[in-house]
Amino acid sequence: QVQLVESGGGLVQAGGSLRLSCAARGSIFSINIMGWYRQAPGKQREWVASISRDGITGYADSVKGRFTISRDNVKNTVYLQMNSLKPEDTAVYYCKGSTGVWGQGTQVTVSS
Repeated sequence: QVQLVESGGGLVQAGGSLRLSCAARGSIFSINIMGWYRQAPGKQREWVASISRDGITGYADSVKGRFTISRDNVKNTVYLQMNSLKPEDTAVYYCKGSTGVWGQGTQVTVSS
């Protein structure tokens, strides 16, 4: 069973950028879809972006044009580049594989 470990979260001012990483202990090549989700305080977890094994991507409307998901199947890592961050992007961000495995999450806080 692949394990996922997120990193790269932190505190940033509105308009700033962060790059999240999701490192897999094990190969992600066998996992077709890798995705990022987020959960803000008091809200349900929501889908942010996903990427297939061959690089096809999808984004939630709220992040389209600002966030970019990518994956490196050799380094077994998935990334989420987040630009033009807004206070409403504040949440715990989780990585998930389509096999059902979740990471533990990384906190992103955007100050106004």
